[in-house]
Amino acid sequence: MNDLLRTSGMVLKSFDYSEYDRRLIMLTLDAGKVTVFARGVRRQNSRFMGACEPFSYGEFSLFPGKEAYNLSDAEISNHFEDLRMDMEKMCYASYFSDLADYSTRENMDARNVLMLLYRSFQALNTDSIENRLVRAVFELRMVMENGVYPGVREGTVSDGARSAMEHIEKSGIRELYSFKVRDDIREEIIRCADEYRRRYMQGRFRSLEVMEEMGYNI
Repeated sequence: MNDLLRTSGMVLKSFDYSEYDRRLIMLTLDAGKVTVFARGVRRQNSRFMGACEPFSYGEFSLFPGKEAYNLSDAEISNHFEDLRMDMEKMCYASYFSDLADYSTRENMDARNVLMLLYRSFQALNTDSIENRLVRAVFELRMVMENGVYPGVREGTVSDGARSAMEHIEKSGIRELYSFKVRDDIREEIIRCADEYRRRYMQGRFRSLEVMEEMGYNI
């Protein structure tokens, strides 16, 4: 199978498909966003059942079909189980996955978005950064990755918020969350992130609506 694709990736979404199959939306290092069919994965003895859950990250072997890839093998290195066990964190992670899905297209280079998503899940899994700030940083960096970030307008934020937003724009993804801010500056960043997301990513996100209904963005 010379056309077998071996790549790192993460499952963004998973849908039941026919009696025993699932259809996955995945973000991969080497092929961007792809649709993948996991045949027979809903059978009780399937060894790929856990690999097809949202947020699962690892090495996947995929072979191309007519309109989508098919799952051949998977070695999951991080299931992000803690996110799925915490309702608030799961909502945030689902929202991040929706933004990543919205911001990428089939077969486009999405490695930066994949790395950003993985690092942001790690940040959600720690107690050192408030979930609302993780969300704001993710939203701002996604606007930047999409190439529509207008910068900070003069006189709209404090010097501290401007400095933090410059860090979000210019830092490597590994260092993205390595800063601390006062409460008032955090609120400025959250306000700016919400404004930019509404202006530059105008899709409808059901996960965001659920978060708002449950009060997780307050």
